[in-house]
Amino acid sequence: MQTFILGNKSHSLFVPDETEVKQAYESRKLDSPFWTQVWPSAQALALFLLDHPELIQNKKVLELGAGLGLPSLVAAQTATSVFCTDYIKEAVDVAQKSADYHSLQNFSTAVLDWQRLPTDLDVDVVLLSDVNYEPGAFSALVKMIHHFLQKKATIVLATPQRLMAKPFVELLLSFCERQEERTVLSDTKEHSVTLLVLAKA
Repeated sequence: MQTFILGNKSHSLFVPDETEVKQAYESRKLDSPFWTQVWPSAQALALFLLDHPELIQNKKVLELGAGLGLPSLVAAQTATSVFCTDYIKEAVDVAQKSADYHSLQNFSTAVLDWQRLPTDLDVDVVLLSDVNYEPGAFSALVKMIHHFLQKKATIVLATPQRLMAKPFVELLLSFCERQEERTVLSDTKEHSVTLLVLAKA
């Protein structure tokens, strides 16, 4: 269990042991170690939701590529329902463990690949945290975001300020209703994160 201080509140969730993760990855029992930590963008997104609860209050919320699900866990305090998803089963299992620990009744999880989404997803808000790390996937990401915008969903995107991500962000600015820059302290380092709220007029 690890605790994050967001604003003036503490939020706890299960985080895999770093040593065990390293051993599992080196022995090839774990395909990817990247989901096993809470990234600065997830912290920034969670804090943004706490500061702007009106974005998710009484809404059906979906998080894609959630990893350990910190934004989903925070959203569950305000939203009608939260669907926390990732394409890695182990990540989803740990997120569900955290939700069970907090006795969240409006929280559900599933293994879901944002490139192969079911057509019947009915959501009001989509949370995306640090999903734009692979330039080769930018086109598919933009297509997925447009899909939800067409369905009148609001997208809340948190992205680190990487130079390679600039073209991706520029493709979305015409839908931007709000933009904020946040600085998150993680591992004693400051990380700059951009928050975008996207919606179709």
